[in-house]
Amino acid sequence: MAGRNKVKVAILGASGYTGAELLRLLVRHPEVEIAALSADRRAGQPIEAVFPHLGGLGLPALKSIEEIAWAGIDVAFCALPHGTTQSIVAGLPKHLKVVDLSADFRLADVATYAEWYGHAHQAPELQKDAVYGLTEIARAAIRSARLVACPGCYPTASTLPLVPLIAADQIEADDVIIDAKSGVSGAGRGLKETSLFAEVSEGFEAYGIARHRHGPEIEQTLSRAAGRAVRVNFTPHLAPMNRGILATIYLRLKGGATAEDLRATLAERYAGEPFVRVLPAGAAPATRHVRGSNHCLIGVFADRIAERAIVISAIDNLVKGASGQAVQNMNLLCGLPETMALEQAPLFP
Repeated sequence: MAGRNKVKVAILGASGYTGAELLRLLVRHPEVEIAALSADRRAGQPIEAVFPHLGGLGLPALKSIEEIAWAGIDVAFCALPHGTTQSIVAGLPKHLKVVDLSADFRLADVATYAEWYGHAHQAPELQKDAVYGLTEIARAAIRSARLVACPGCYPTASTLPLVPLIAADQIEADDVIIDAKSGVSGAGRGLKETSLFAEVSEGFEAYGIARHRHGPEIEQTLSRAAGRAVRVNFTPHLAPMNRGILATIYLRLKGGATAEDLRATLAERYAGEPFVRVLPAGAAPATRHVRGSNHCLIGVFADRIAERAIVISAIDNLVKGASGQAVQNMNLLCGLPETMALEQAPLFP
């Protein structure tokens, strides 16, 4: 790659958790130049005023989106709050490739988006061209996309193990229960009573019961794998930790398949994948095994109930569940090695 011009990127919404994680990953990306950072309420401030751990890296000062000079910039990462990205992306120059970390372009059907997000889609003409960026499943489409909608953290953890099993017709797609837990950073950096230390520490609770917005997103991906409409039971939980997603998925087997058959299918599907690893029999993934990494670990267990199995998936919600997957997709968009800037091993303990 000698002589290649570096990919110039802008990060919109750089003052949030996913913005900070993008910066942490991209500052050591050998083929990327961070050209612009936006954070409207912090415009004019250096990044270390918001994130001291990112000081001394020569990063540009924060500015408003309107102040960004787009000439020469190749890729825009949108790490903006849900509901704000559609109109902003619609106004960006057409030469830009866009990697969106919000939920604004994840649902292909604009009516479904309006139902779950409470307002009409503001850029339906762009939605038609948006590619749902679950990298290991949609790699070919991502390479030629202009707009990539990065999946949510719960859908990433849930659908990576489920898509190959549904495609192989080894499980009953309409009898799937997803019991998932997330660290508090999944709620974003904004001040919320439910995210206060005293509200979260020493406790554990379900939320968004039967109405969480990641439910239809999960169903969209599984329906594509099944070739028909699929409905699942999905309940998220808030765990007293900063990072991580652990999805425990309960399945009914089909056609005489066994838990070992499921493991074999997943191992074959993800053989050679740099970031998805199927564990050996008896090994269970944990969030501490993936912290700070772009990895997804999958464990498969036979249930004590006949003809049922349990699949467990673990990711870091801020990396594989957000910014890491976004960088993985940017690498594909720009013709770079997919693993570039994502090679770091998990942090432990």
